[in-house]
Amino acid sequence: MESKRQQKFARIIQKELSDIFQKSGLSFHGNTIITITMVRISPDLSVARVYLSFFNSSNKEQMLNEIKVQTKEIRFKLGERIRNQARIVPHLEFFIDDSAEYVSRMDELFNRINKKDDE
Repeated sequence: MESKRQQKFARIIQKELSDIFQKSGLSFHGNTIITITMVRISPDLSVARVYLSFFNSSNKEQMLNEIKVQTKEIRFKLGERIRNQARIVPHLEFFIDDSAEYVSRMDELFNRINKKDDE
């Protein structure tokens, strides 16, 4: 369970990272659109786990690796933006958010079950 402080800090990080991705062109790689779906902050506010969603991407792992290579630059830009709001800039860890794929897979399975019941 996250504290109010963690939730507030996570919202700030998510907003600022979204702006960084949008303004520096990181949100578009070819036809792929990158969105930040969720940010989780450790209790000591030193680690931010950033979950990314990729739309129209054939190779999500490659996209994630490209972003991981740029982590230092992204963290530096984040630090410039939140320096008046936070004592430390959290270490950034990026992950693929596959919840949308999971939901679509579950819908597909439920539709199959319903079709079998109708027959």
